[in-house]
Amino acid sequence: MIRTSFNDGWEVRPKVNPFAELMGASAPFRPVTLPHDAMIEQDRAAVGGREDAMEAASRAHFPGGAFEYRKVFSVPPADRGKRILLEFEGVYRDATVYVNGDFAGQRPYGYSRFRVDAGRFLRFGEDNEIRVEARTHRDSRWYTGAGIYRDTWMLTGGLVRIAPDGLRVTTPDIDRERAVVEVAATVENDSVEIRTLDLVAGIRDAAGAVVAADTAKVTVLPGEPATVRRRLYVPEPALWSPESPALYSCEVALRQDGAEVDAEATAFGIRSLRLDPRSGLRVNGATVDLRGACVHHDNGVLGAATHARAEERRVRTLKDAGFNALRMAHHPMSRAMLDACDRLGMLVIDEAFDVWTSSKSDFDYSLSFPEWWERDVEAMVAKDVNHPSVICYSIGNEIPETGTPSGAALGRRLAEKVRSLDGTRYVTNGINNLLAVLPDLARASRSAREPDGAGINTLMADAGDMMNLVAASDLVTERTAESYSVLDIAGMNYSDSRYALDRDLFPNRIIVGTETFPTRVDTTWSLVKRYGHVIGDFTWTGWDYLGECGIGRPRYRASEPGSGLLAPYPHLLAGCGDIDITGHRRPASYYREIVFGLRAAPYIAVQRPEHHGRAWDATPWAWSDAISGWTWPGFDGRPVKVEVYSSADEVELLVNGRSLGREPAGEEHRFRAEFDTLYRPGELVAIAYRDGAETGRHVLRTATGPLRLRAEPDRPVITASGGDLAYVALALADAGGTVHTAADRPVTVEISGPGVLAGFGSAAPSTEQRFDATEHRTYEGRVLAVLRPTGTGRIRLRASAPDCEPAEALITVVNERDEALASG
Repeated sequence: MIRTSFNDGWEVRPKVNPFAELMGASAPFRPVTLPHDAMIEQDRAAVGGREDAMEAASRAHFPGGAFEYRKVFSVPPADRGKRILLEFEGVYRDATVYVNGDFAGQRPYGYSRFRVDAGRFLRFGEDNEIRVEARTHRDSRWYTGAGIYRDTWMLTGGLVRIAPDGLRVTTPDIDRERAVVEVAATVENDSVEIRTLDLVAGIRDAAGAVVAADTAKVTVLPGEPATVRRRLYVPEPALWSPESPALYSCEVALRQDGAEVDAEATAFGIRSLRLDPRSGLRVNGATVDLRGACVHHDNGVLGAATHARAEERRVRTLKDAGFNALRMAHHPMSRAMLDACDRLGMLVIDEAFDVWTSSKSDFDYSLSFPEWWERDVEAMVAKDVNHPSVICYSIGNEIPETGTPSGAALGRRLAEKVRSLDGTRYVTNGINNLLAVLPDLARASRSAREPDGAGINTLMADAGDMMNLVAASDLVTERTAESYSVLDIAGMNYSDSRYALDRDLFPNRIIVGTETFPTRVDTTWSLVKRYGHVIGDFTWTGWDYLGECGIGRPRYRASEPGSGLLAPYPHLLAGCGDIDITGHRRPASYYREIVFGLRAAPYIAVQRPEHHGRAWDATPWAWSDAISGWTWPGFDGRPVKVEVYSSADEVELLVNGRSLGREPAGEEHRFRAEFDTLYRPGELVAIAYRDGAETGRHVLRTATGPLRLRAEPDRPVITASGGDLAYVALALADAGGTVHTAADRPVTVEISGPGVLAGFGSAAPSTEQRFDATEHRTYEGRVLAVLRPTGTGRIRLRASAPDCEPAEALITVVNERDEALASG
């Protein structure tokens, strides 16, 4: 079928009750271009009541609401009699679609791709109107966004055609000499005649050369789809792997009497997967330890709007930081992000659900799960099946039912459903062992009994220790045995205490840490390296996100009296990502890179001197409040603690050339050394030594002299379509380029040329500023502007800040063909 973007020409407004509208309570429509997040444009506010405040903190203190989209479009008379589908990659949430006033379809789940058959409602040669309603209210534990936040498409095809999602490619047999590529194409026939056609299949390599081809006859009966399977043979295949993500394309065409009736194409990779408790996960025969990051779906200052460039930028940044695997939490990944993972070499665990039948929020998907889960699993697998990056499907996250027999039976149904759709990949489930036995612990607590001698009422305050203690209990072993047994890979959240235990109790159990604390990566990663049956570690989280406000905020004893896990308004961010919402790497990211063995040089992070000597009282998701900066005006001569991360035997720290001595580092000392000193402006140098020889150094300098506002676009040329964006990093720095992390001020941007401001903001964890305004205050000297092209030409961004000369950035926008010719 012909696929055409359906993103332009939309309007949106808050949904209005029709009776209220009759009384004059009308809200005007305003134009938008998809993808669009309606929630990010709402006003945040504090709410009263502890339960209400916690729920609001989960969604970043944004209100819910109902939103109505509409678009007027025409369909030519020549398309009469064809099949016309409208595809939505994601609408949050409870989407209802109307075409020319008639109900055309719905989808409760906000993360599933779905299609509506629009042809029967259309007026050919005339204007048509589509309306889409979306609703969200107390239905998630994180910021979801709202509205049509992913791409939309119109699919047009003849009566005889290749079905949507009807092209599947697998590589069941691979060696050095050749790869067997099995192509399966489903052909549909809505005519009243038996049709016999030729199906032509071809495979092209990355250079566009045809490396295999075949033609087969196919007879398709009316109303009875036919599947054509062909085995093609690719000589000397280039294998897809995280280190070398080689891609091929498969093209199939239906022909009758030499004329093309329909065509379809997909990218794919040739790679093999193997799994066992001794060698772990093997990709193309080589063991791969999963250096994993959990990620939510929001794109920071863009909200939940899913632009292809935003997804690619996130994947590339995470890959550059040392990750080789992503776990989408806790819903199916966007197609744009999957495409980026394919191109860049990032392995994927794609996750179906955060809830089954037991709710976690007042009005969440559990209300729709019994009726819709099979269709939503089908949508996820159909989206993923040709992506070589996807190695595993997760059927859930922290599902309370996993500790019960009926929950285990439901898990088995989900796992078998996935396998029936795709038997080439593995199945896991991110099980929180504490949550699985929580009812038992609650009963034990009420009766003042102490299961397994743990003493629930006297457990240590550290949530990580509590989770691990309970996870290793006999109670968990018994209650979760069946839920784990239905999986190919046992996904465990915050349960590394089971890794060694299960090697003996369940010798065939293969484990992945589906969620782990960032502050304990040295411990969890050492277990991955030690045990063959533990195949990876996924930190919570790789990229910071909106909502679950403050779970990773630095906190000191008595600094927030009466505060709980989540932070009150105006907190905005979770604060637990290795990388902040603007794409800037935080100290935890460099520490992880060192633990992974990917960075030889040391890394310096300086704790904020205003908190020196205070007692730490944060969650295990919280890194220290250190930043990589040596600019602390007002603290000259005051005490400060310096953290140095290194895999070397020892590190030396110099302040303005004066050595503070050497301290042990490396794995035995958790890859870190700490120095107490007095702050003096100038230069801070860390030198790492192994066996007495220097292995690397890291230098921080104080920002001095007049500040300059810098504007640096991520790329000088972007394309006018395909979801491209320009990211412009704005920073306050001295003449030498050192960012001043303690001189924040408002920055104002003006955009001219064929582009608009898509988002503008900083990584400030607590703020009342908006992302859709033209002024935003820097945080630690940085702020990010994101531009969306509206045509070809040159976009000019002009930025200004008090006491700084204005800065400019120029971005050239070309069409995709021009870019292809230039790159070729």
